Formats: sequence, structure tokens, C-alpha cells
Amino acid sequence: MNKPVKPSTFEPTPNNLESFWMGFTPNRAFKQRPRMIARAKDMHYYDLKGRAILDGSAGLWCSNAGHCRDPIVNAIQQAAAELDFAPTFQYGHPKVFELASRITTMAPDDLNYAFFCNSGSEAADTALKIALAYHRARGEGTRTRLIGRERGYHGVNFGGISVGGMVANRKWFGAMLAGVDHLPHTYNRKEQAFTRGEPTWGAHLAEELERLVTLHDASTIAAVIVEPMAGSTGVLPPPKGYLKKLREICTKHGILLIFDEVITGFGRLGHAYAAERFGVTPDLLTFAKGVTSGTVPMGGVLARQGIYDTFMNGPDHVIELFHGYTYTGHPMAAAAGVATMDVYRDEKLFENAKALEETWADAAFTLQGHPLVEDIRTMGLVAAIDLKPVDGKPGLRAYKAMENAFHDIGLLIRITADTIALSPPLMITRNQIEEIFMDKMPKVLASVASL
Repeated sequence: MNKPVKPSTFEPTPNNLESFWMGFTPNRAFKQRPRMIARAKDMHYYDLKGRAILDGSAGLWCSNAGHCRDPIVNAIQQAAAELDFAPTFQYGHPKVFELASRITTMAPDDLNYAFFCNSGSEAADTALKIALAYHRARGEGTRTRLIGRERGYHGVNFGGISVGGMVANRKWFGAMLAGVDHLPHTYNRKEQAFTRGEPTWGAHLAEELERLVTLHDASTIAAVIVEPMAGSTGVLPPPKGYLKKLREICTKHGILLIFDEVITGFGRLGHAYAAERFGVTPDLLTFAKGVTSGTVPMGGVLARQGIYDTFMNGPDHVIELFHGYTYTGHPMAAAAGVATMDVYRDEKLFENAKALEETWADAAFTLQGHPLVEDIRTMGLVAAIDLKPVDGKPGLRAYKAMENAFHDIGLLIRITADTIALSPPLMITRNQIEEIFMDKMPKVLASVASL
């Protein structure tokens, strides 16, 4: 039965958790035992009682500079007071141009142009649209096919889900985009278990792209999109040489290569972009999360010079790319982004991540040999710990580990299926790394041992 229509009211209902339909969350389980966060500072969240919770996952892979950092907070406050909104359709404001200059200067080779949006999901769809429009602009409009990868995650818009390779994300929403195919994922536990950095096995899997070219013909393929390191499906570092092979095959057949760096960008792997770490320049590169350290929603796409130039034809007064969002380059997001780049630079946070990579890996691998741990993978300041599933109840052990870590142990972690993913703010110290792996994680594992 429909609820009766009631007059509009702006009065809140105290302690009511029911109205918020939470994304990527088992709503009923959460509302029975909520994990509520009241504030944050630097490396910690704090619950409603003021109890400190060490942030082991940089929020959702995004708070790379830490939480509530004064320079970023001050920049957002100043921007809100000076310029609440300015359109970037036909108009502009200084901060968005400054941010574009900053983040393209940090990028390798000729990734010289930044197109802004509001999230990683929008960034993925934007990159796919640019790829399709690019081929059309250069007279190869038959190139409409998009190639993703199994176990890939490119957000939750229709384009990103279509090229993504997460079954649960795909099965509910029908056929999605037509003309999409997928490369195989690169993870093989038998060949790669307990690997630090790039596995030595698996580079040959890039050659599957040649098979797809043979199947579909290069003249129909617009782009290949991959995460340099897959994050959301359990931290899957690329095999040595894999990304270079993809680059070679794409170049050979005139296919654009897109790196989804929403997670790997802005220091997560010890460099501004993973493209720099692996020595492979894509044609398009998506970013989000760390660009503002998660403070104000923002995402975008970096494009190489030749792609941008291809669109710059025709009369000067005519729009070159019919795409954009109301909040593209929002003044507060742009101000947050510029301030975040300052923090990264002034505190040498990318360098800190690189310097601590071995310390982080050494600490993570102290859990090897635990009866519940089936695999560990590390790269940069990222670690995945695969837990032994509960018989007949996949995902339960990791879910309970997340609950117990928050409520009882004071640690925030990410989970996917029965994998725990850790990716802390880049300001982490050696002592805090030890706290995570030598103190808190053993307690988390002990808390789920009897399931």
C-alpha cells in the first residue's frame, strides 16, 4: 500500500537510518549494527563516541593526503566564500585551468589535456566517448567496439559496467552497451601466489588482444580499457611486460589504449600515475579519488596531444566535443585539487609511498602462513589478503572481519568477496604500518577464525 501523501517537512527524524538506501552495502545488516563515522583527521576516523579508527583504506581508495588536512580545508572554505559555482560550458574560472596545468605537467609524455567530470564512473564513460568520437573525427567511424577485461572495474555507469568485468555489477542490468568484448584477467593463484609487485607469470595474456583483433577485425575496435593494477576486484598487479605488450598491440592496430587510474593515480603506487611507474603511456588516462584527496567529488580524463588536435578542426566558434557535465571543473573541487597537489608536493607524499613500499610489503607478508590466509599481493601502498572462505557462505568471513575490525579493533578496511584490501593514506608512518599488520590484523583474523 502506498503511503499517504503528507505535507513537505524539513524537520529531521532523530536516529532514523531507514531512509538512506546505501550503495554497495547490505543495508539490512548495516542497519542492525551500523558503522558510523563522525569525524576524521590525518590517519584516523572517529566514531560517535570519539574512538579512533585507523584508516587502512584511505576511505574508498581516495584520501591519499589524509583526512581534513588544513591546506585543503582552507582552500575549500575560501572557494565556497568567493565563487560558489561557475559554468564551464562557454565560460571558465581560474582554478580549473590551474589544476589542469598542474596535473598534466605531472603526466608522462604528451598527455597534455584534462577533461574534468565528477567521479571515476563519469571519467570512464567520458574516456569511452572520447575514443569513439576520435575515430569518427578522423574518418574511421566503423571503430565502435570497446574491449575491457575480466575482473575489471570502471565504475557504475552503463559504459563502465559494460567494459567492466565484475559479475555482480553486470548481471542485474541487461545487455548494456553492444559490441563489447573482454580480455581475460591476469590472476592465477597457482602461478602467482604470495607475490610482491609484478608477477613474473602472465605477460602472455596480453596476446589475447591479437585473438580479439582476428575475431572482430581492427577496423571495428575503438579502444581497450584496463586498470594498470586492478583494485576493486582484489588488487591484481600486472604481470611483468603485460602492459607494454598491450601498448604494442594497440599501436600496431590503431586502437586507443585507456588506463583507468582512478585508484592508481596520485601516488598510490609511488608515482603520480601508474603509467610512469610501468613506463607505458596510454592514449587516454582516467583519474578521480586522489585528485582532491576525496574531499570534493571530481574526476577526469587526460588525453594525448594528437587526440585533442584531431578535434580542433572546423570553424572556431563550433563546439568540438558534445560532452560535459553541469559540475565539470566545479570551483570548490578545482580549489581542493590545487591544494591537494600542493600537499603532495610539499610533504613529498609520493616519495613517501615509494620509500615505504618494501616496509609495507614486509609487514603484510608477516601474515603469510596464517591458516586463514590463502594469498597476499602487494604493490605500492596496496595489499590484498585473500581469506579462506566459510564453507557454503562466500564473502561471510571477510564481511565479519570488516565488522569486527571497525567495532572492536579500531581499523577501517575494504573487502571484496573474501579479500581484504588495504590502501592507507600516503602520509602513513612505519609505526602505523606495524600497527596495522603486527597488531590489528592478527586480531582481525583471530576474530573470524571460528566461523
